[in-house]
Order: sequence, then C-alpha cells, then structure tokens
Amino acid sequence: MISLKTEDEIELLRESNLLVGKTLGELAKWIKPGITTKSLDKIAEEFIRDHGAVPTFKGFPNQYGTPFPTSICTSINEQVVHGIPNNLLLKEGDIVSVDCGTYINGFCGDSAYTFCVGEVRDEVRNLLKTTKEALYIGIQSAVIGKRIGDIGHAIQQYCESKLYGVVREFVGHGIGKEMHEEPQVPNYGKCGEGVLLKNGLCIAIEPMITQGARQVVMERDGWAVRTKDGSNAAHFEHSIAIKAGKADILSSFKFIEEVLGDNAI
Repeated sequence: MISLKTEDEIELLRESNLLVGKTLGELAKWIKPGITTKSLDKIAEEFIRDHGAVPTFKGFPNQYGTPFPTSICTSINEQVVHGIPNNLLLKEGDIVSVDCGTYINGFCGDSAYTFCVGEVRDEVRNLLKTTKEALYIGIQSAVIGKRIGDIGHAIQQYCESKLYGVVREFVGHGIGKEMHEEPQVPNYGKCGEGVLLKNGLCIAIEPMITQGARQVVMERDGWAVRTKDGSNAAHFEHSIAIKAGKADILSSFKFIEEVLGDNAI
C-alpha cells in the first residue's frame, strides 16, 4: 500500500533527511587514506544520536532475519551496497559509498554518496560523476503524471549510453514512517509503466552503477553486495517528495560539497 504524505509530514521527512546530509558532511571531513570504516561508523552514530535521532540501519534485518550490526553502510570499490564497516584501512585510490539513515520525529531519512579516498583514477571519477548525474536525471523525471518506469528509464538510458552497468537486483523505495515503503523504484524500466506519480509520494532514488558488467553477488556475511566481475561500483541516493507537481529534494549533498570544495564529484 502506497502512503501519500501531507505537507506537514513532508517537512518532518525533510528534517530527518537533512540530518543524514549533515552526517555525511561530517564524515567527509574524515574520509582519507588510513582511516577505518569502523571509525567512520562510530563518528556517524555519535553525530546522529547527538542530534536527537537514531540510526535506522542499526539492527535492521535482512532477508534471513540477521540484524545489520552498524549505523552506516560502507561499500568499498567493487562493493555495490550494504558493506559492513570494519577495521580495514581505506587506501589511496579507493572509493567508498556511504549510505546513511536516520529516524527522528517519527520519520526516516535516507541518502548515500560515493567518496574518493585521496587521488582516484580519472576513469573511476567518471563512474562516480555519471552515477551522480544519473541520480539528478532520474529526479528530473519524477513529476506528477509520469510513472515510476520513467525514472528508471531515464537513469538506465543515461548510464548505459556511457557503457556502464545498471544493477537490477537492488532498487530505490518509498520512504516515510518506515525506511522501506512501497513503491519500489528501479534504476531501469520503460516509460509509461509502473506506479503513477502523485503529489505527496515520497521516494528514495538511488542509482547503483557498475564500471563493468551489471551482475552482482552476495558476500558471505549475507549483507554486502559486490560486482561479479570485480569492477568498481558507485551509489548515490536522494530522498524526494512529489510536491506542487515536481520533485522536491529532501536530502542534501551541500554539506559534503562544503567540505570537499573543488574536490567534490
């Protein structure tokens, strides 16, 4: 069942999503060679709780009922999504997707950004740049009267035109009082198909794009997903509301970009 949000509920969603953006901005200060993703997780959890919220990812169960053990997902290089923070050191030239969720005042926030660790090869930066651009192309298609398939089609067409792979097995989703609500929001599809977009619909759009083939496999931990061919993957995500006929972005990358400056993707 799809829940359309009131204007007041959208503003509560904005509050939780802006906190995610601020958390990612705080992490941007620390992401560099030599830090562990476990340290990033500690920084994120303290920041979220210090702002009166709770991390929604921590304890969230997977399909096997296993709770996610940390507050953020950190997916490095060939990992696409759901990487568990650990004690391995980030290295010069790595990329790391940080996916973060918060819960405050009854509503959830969800956003993700893929960071460069030090200097990264141009072909890898281009993957990140394309994935981020695809996110905004998808958002441009999120207008009243169009359908979910129009969003996925726009993302898929843009990324595949640049010879990147579009992951099929994991998709965006509705967002509200629960982190994952209906409808699903694939990053592929056909124009004019799927759920009709209406005012009050709140969704998370999150392209997951690979440098090589689109096929993925699950790691043994039952959470982390990586590319089957070992190629790099990028992941960017915004939560949006359809408001006054068009997309209103509730999350924000501005806090990240303020920290990274000219080095931002």
